[in-house]
Amino acid sequence: MSLKAGIVGLPNVGKSTLFNAITKQNILAANYPFATIEPNVGVVVVKDHRLDRLTEIYNPQRTIPTSYEFTDIAGLVKGASTGEGLGNKFLSHIREVDAIVEVVRCFEDNNIIHVDSKIDPVNDIEVINLELSLSDLEIINSRIDKIKKKAETNRDKDALFEYQILLKAKESLENGVALRRVSFTKEEKVYLKSFCLLTMKPIIYLANVKEDELLGDNKYVKEVKEYAKNEEAKVVKACAKMEADLSDLSDDEKKEMLESIGVEESGLDQLIKATYDLLGLSTYFTGGSDEVRAWTFKNGMNAKECAGIIHTDFEKGFIKAEIMSYEDLDKYGSELKVKEAGKTRLEGKDYLMQDGDICYFRFNV
Repeated sequence: MSLKAGIVGLPNVGKSTLFNAITKQNILAANYPFATIEPNVGVVVVKDHRLDRLTEIYNPQRTIPTSYEFTDIAGLVKGASTGEGLGNKFLSHIREVDAIVEVVRCFEDNNIIHVDSKIDPVNDIEVINLELSLSDLEIINSRIDKIKKKAETNRDKDALFEYQILLKAKESLENGVALRRVSFTKEEKVYLKSFCLLTMKPIIYLANVKEDELLGDNKYVKEVKEYAKNEEAKVVKACAKMEADLSDLSDDEKKEMLESIGVEESGLDQLIKATYDLLGLSTYFTGGSDEVRAWTFKNGMNAKECAGIIHTDFEKGFIKAEIMSYEDLDKYGSELKVKEAGKTRLEGKDYLMQDGDICYFRFNV
């Protein structure tokens, strides 16, 4: 499963600059609103030191990491949900993503125009979040109009169930509460999932700062963190300009540059970790002389479900999963030595996969 995130933000907050940097794609990043007129999609690999070690052990023909797909859409403005700026149609481009990354301007620069002529990150966040809510309300109200009569007059059980959920969602949004903060039952969440509602998605605020402000939190970053705390969202601090500089460097050069300013990880690496944590994701591996590969799965998935990530036939015909931990393979240095140490085990379909498991799936279709 490829992780997908939608990047949103007001014009001129550094959103497209960041996108250029992390995907190394040369899309338009101009100093005026609506420079990005079509959604741009870029894929970056997820770095994992364990994959490097497995490649060393197996010496495969190819190594395939997991990936992170970013969709960058045009800068939103107040009224986007009703057609202002480039309009609501651009919000549809991020309805299929797993999480939303909202880039927030947390720096001052008189040479870069702010759409509201002032730096106020909390106001910027509220403008964007309101547009996401209004866009969801449009979908919900449209559906309510279609089923209201059936639910209220025919007392159709399914229609009534749907109607009550939609009314609950509608009331929450009208009261300024994002749907991800509402307590829905498991059944209600399954139903709402089909609508791909934007405010149901987990959100990360990416505070874009100047390079010399990476080590401490300026007043704008503090405001964003306080706001995020109230809605249990995550905040990642990054410098889009520095990420652009890093994108042209080798791994060793990147490490040296980061160390020179006292930063351990790039903004991208921090963003990926934050997203994995927010979504409850982990990684398992498959290895052999042909290929070493990392696979992303949701915590709580069993062995049979994880086999299906590779191919549906693996899940349909699942028999057993032969598993060893990354720690054991790293320690002993080969599969043979892990087996000799009695550290390899066979697990059934209900085994809950763990981060770092190295798997060989037995199946029969």
